Amino acid sequence: MTEYGNSLPVLAQDMLIAAVLLLPLLGVGVALLRGFQPMPLVGALLWRFRWANVMFVVLIAVSIGMGIGLIAQERGLRVGSARAAEKFDLVVAAPGSELTLMLASVFLQSSAVPLLDGAVYDRIASHPRVEIAAPIAFGDSHNGAPVVGTIAEFVTYLSDGQIEGRLFARTGEAVVGASIDLQVGDHFSPAHGVGDEAEHDSHEAFEIEVVGRMARSGSPWDRAILIPIETVWEVHGLANGHPFEEGDKIGPPFDPALFPGTPAVIVRASDMSATYALRSTFTEAGETMAFFPGTVLASLYRVMGDVRQAMQVMSIVTQMLVAASVLLGMFILSRLFQRQLAMLRALGAPRRFVMAVVWGYGVSLLAAGTALGLVCGFGATAVLSRIVTARTDILVSATITWSEVNLALGFLSVTSILSLLPALLVLTRPVVQGLRH
Repeated sequence: MTEYGNSLPVLAQDMLIAAVLLLPLLGVGVALLRGFQPMPLVGALLWRFRWANVMFVVLIAVSIGMGIGLIAQERGLRVGSARAAEKFDLVVAAPGSELTLMLASVFLQSSAVPLLDGAVYDRIASHPRVEIAAPIAFGDSHNGAPVVGTIAEFVTYLSDGQIEGRLFARTGEAVVGASIDLQVGDHFSPAHGVGDEAEHDSHEAFEIEVVGRMARSGSPWDRAILIPIETVWEVHGLANGHPFEEGDKIGPPFDPALFPGTPAVIVRASDMSATYALRSTFTEAGETMAFFPGTVLASLYRVMGDVRQAMQVMSIVTQMLVAASVLLGMFILSRLFQRQLAMLRALGAPRRFVMAVVWGYGVSLLAAGTALGLVCGFGATAVLSRIVTARTDILVSATITWSEVNLALGFLSVTSILSLLPALLVLTRPVVQGLRH
C-alpha cells in the first residue's frame, strides 16, 4: 500500500491524505445520522445561540489561520532565500565564518571581515576556468540602503542585462536596485557606515550620479546601490587599483600592488564541474576559503526545519487549547438547551437521534471555524509575506499548500470525534432532571 501511495502523483497523495484524515469524521457521521434528519433542529440551535456560536467559530478560525499562516512563512522564506542566492555560485573570502561571509556578500548584512589582497584577487581572476571574478566592497550607505562597490560585468550578470538606463562607465556613477527611491539622473552622497552608526556628512564632497536601474530580482540587492569598486576605494582615500596614467579606468584587470583589498570575491565558473574544482583550488589553508552559499543555506534550512517542527507543535498545541475551549463551551451550551433535548427524549426520540443533534451542532461549529480558518490563513499568509519581505528584503511569496490544509483537516477530524463527549453527557442525564431546568 505504501509503494502504491508513493507511486501516485503528489497531488493525488495529498488528496489521499486528506481523505484518510476525514475518514473518521465521515464514519462517525454516517453511524449517527443514518436514517435521521437532525439538521433542522441543529439549525434552530445554531440560530438560538447565534452570538455565542459566532464567537466559537471566530476563535477556531483565528487559531487555524494564524497557525497555518506562520508555518507557510517558513517555507516561503526558505524558497525566497534560495532564489536570492541562486546567482552566487561560489564565494571566495579570507578564512572565517562561512555564515557571516554569506550574509555579508549575498544578503548584504553589514559585517566586519578581513580583506583579500591584490595578489590573491589576481590569482582568482586569472584562473582559466573563471568567467567572472567580482570583488565587492561595502560599508557605506544612502538612506539606509547599502552602497556596494563591484564591477560592471557583475551588475550585468546580476540583472540579466535588464537595466533601465545604462551601466556605470566611470567612477562617480551608480546603478540602483529596483526598490531604491532614486531615479536615473539623480545625485547623492554616500554616508560612511550603515544604519544608526552611519556618518552622513563624512563623504559630502563626493557626489554620485544614478545612471541606471536594475530590474526587480526579489533579493536584498533590490535595495542596493551599486557603484564601481574604484569609487569606494577613492572615497576612502585609497588607491583605486589602477596606475595613475590609466586615468579614470574602471574594472579589471587590477594592479595587485594598487589593489586596496576586498572582503569577498563572487566567482562565476564556466560550468558546474569547474565550480567544484575552483572550490577546492581556492580553499587554501590560512589564505582563502571558498564556499557555496547554497550549502550554507542548506545548513540554515536544517535549523529552519527544526523551527518548522516547533511551529507545527505550537500550532497543534494552540489548536488543542482551542478545541478544549470549544468542547467546554459545548458542555455549557448543552446545559442551556438540555430542556429541549429532554423533551425530545420524553417524546420518544431515539437516543441516537438526540446524540446526532448534539454532535451535529458541535461539528457545524468546528467545520465553519475550520473553513473560515483556511480563508483567514490565506489572508494571514499574504500579510505576513509582505511583512517578512519588507523586513528581510527577500521576496517571500508564501502560499498555503495541502500540508497546511491537511493540518486543518486533521484538527477538524480529531475535534469532531471529541464532540461525541458532550453528546454522551446529554444522554447520561435523567430525562426528569432535564425537564426541570
